[in-house]
Amino acid sequence: MSEINVKLNDGPAAQMPSPITVGEALKKLDRDSAKQALAARVNGREVDLAFTLGEQQNGEAIRIEPVLPETLEGLDVLRHSTAHLLAAAVLDLFPGTKLGIGPALLDDPRYGFFYDVIAPQPLTEADLPIVEKKMRQIASRNLAYRREEISKAEALRIFQERDEPLKRELIDEKAGETVSVYYIDNSPFIDFCLGPHVPNTNKLRAFKLLSLAGAYWKGDATQPQMQRIYGTAFFTQEQLDAWLKQREEAEKRDHRRLGKELDLFSIQEQYGQGLIFWHPKGGAIRKEMEDYLREQLAVRGYGLVFTPHIAKRELWFISGHEDNYADSMFSPMEFEGQEFRIKPMNCPFHIGIYKSGQRSYRDLPIRYAELGTVYRAELSGTLHGLTRVRGFTQDDAHIFCTPETVRGEILGCIDFAFHLFDVFGFKDIRIELSVRGDKADAHYLGSDEDWTRAEAALVGALDERGIAYNRIEGEAVFYGPKIDIRVEDAIGRTWQLTTVQFDFNLPERFELEYIGEDNKPHRPIMIHRALFGSMERFFGVLIEHYAGAFPMWLAPMQVAVLPITDRINEYAEKVATELRGANLRVKANLKSEKIGAKIRDAQMQKIPFMLVLGDREMEQGNITVRERSQGDIGVMSLEEFKTMAHGLVVTRALTNT
Repeated sequence: MSEINVKLNDGPAAQMPSPITVGEALKKLDRDSAKQALAARVNGREVDLAFTLGEQQNGEAIRIEPVLPETLEGLDVLRHSTAHLLAAAVLDLFPGTKLGIGPALLDDPRYGFFYDVIAPQPLTEADLPIVEKKMRQIASRNLAYRREEISKAEALRIFQERDEPLKRELIDEKAGETVSVYYIDNSPFIDFCLGPHVPNTNKLRAFKLLSLAGAYWKGDATQPQMQRIYGTAFFTQEQLDAWLKQREEAEKRDHRRLGKELDLFSIQEQYGQGLIFWHPKGGAIRKEMEDYLREQLAVRGYGLVFTPHIAKRELWFISGHEDNYADSMFSPMEFEGQEFRIKPMNCPFHIGIYKSGQRSYRDLPIRYAELGTVYRAELSGTLHGLTRVRGFTQDDAHIFCTPETVRGEILGCIDFAFHLFDVFGFKDIRIELSVRGDKADAHYLGSDEDWTRAEAALVGALDERGIAYNRIEGEAVFYGPKIDIRVEDAIGRTWQLTTVQFDFNLPERFELEYIGEDNKPHRPIMIHRALFGSMERFFGVLIEHYAGAFPMWLAPMQVAVLPITDRINEYAEKVATELRGANLRVKANLKSEKIGAKIRDAQMQKIPFMLVLGDREMEQGNITVRERSQGDIGVMSLEEFKTMAHGLVVTRALTNT
């Protein structure tokens, strides 16, 4: 029996007999880690605990890093394994079910995993408790997750025998000469999967099935229609219970429901899915968002531009979108023998403005900003209210700069984003640095030197501000690395909003130039940045963050004037007119209703202030003020109220106290 050297993380190496599994090696290195581990990384490669360690390379000790609970990697393994458990339960209960895919979901705050299936008969919401009960029965049997490496031909034969055409299709498309398949022992389940997975079903204790939805195989409406079963899973029941409580609160804050109740926006099937109608109240909030943005753009040296909604198709070949983004673009249209596409983004248009004249290094940096509406061919199954749409307006900007000024421009974008989130009431901010994955991936354009330089510029800016970040491999856009900024809302969910992207590619493809100090042409560096991300998505997040009860400066209706009786209506109109003259958004409720009903209506509409007017107020020329959450705050003159309200608005205060 030969021996190998193995170490835990960066600890000392220990000599062990070979062959030995990762789980057995962990027991020898650290029994506590071995008890907790869900999977492991061996020299950086994710594997199951049952993986057999190979020979040492170059005489170096084999490095094992356990994948532990309470980590994102651990949660991914847990949820992926629970998705397999779900599929096993469905196969047990509904023989003949065809399986699609079943990934973990870490970026979607609504769910933890899903599995797509085609059952012999359509499943209903009533089936979910039955499936969940079967999952618990299987989990309690402590069944092993077992991986096998087999030939592609053998995998195709197995899934042919099991009448799993969708799995065969995936194997045909993705598999090499060998294929990894996973079993849950003593169950009808087998899957084509890379893993890793938990060692056994006993690790899966805190899970919940949530809902059913329609889906298409590979997201293609021409492919078979499937049912998507959503669920979630956590390491402990306490975590699951806390999440379910948060989910209940999230349902109360759902922007789709509040948007309808508060008359903020609508999506109308007659006009098309994923297309947003901003109603006057939603429009009032959007105007405040845009006013703030334009004010800040002017202060920060941006020029506001406006560009067309369509362009010749050849533009998108030059930009690389036809080769790398065509699936997300609406089909070309032909006119007078030329093909056009509706724009999915604004960057090539801003490049057109840059190229309209000769540029000197003295002109740079040049900052173009646009509230530009773009259109993307999102599949109907992916659409979700305001947060995933087909037509949306980006608060888009592109900065053209020199290598010497690029870090300062990135810092300016980061500072701008942090200021924006503070103004709108988001305090917990997280940063992700998305970089290239496999360097051999042809999806990524540009040289290794370009990518190294671009990543160094982003990292340097973050380090200069002392900002911690998570590095995300393989999530860069095709033309360069990026910084993504996530915010945490009032109930602890995170949302990705801002992006700052380094682009060395489009300047090259469009042959952009500036004349340097040496009187020679040079390529500028291009930075793409969006702070809100899109007006629609940010608005949806704002609605849920504030549960529709916006601070005074954002509220679509800021003041409700409520006369107690009809004889006060004339005075109420006078008060409302004077407040409108002070640039406040005011509604006078002159209905012949009791004052309690009027107050309830204003509360339901989440109006920050209610001015209650009776005979005494009319005689004295005063008002009685109610605040949305505090109730009565006393009698004051109209001038006093205007001064208070004006202060809340101009300072963009987040509370009314």
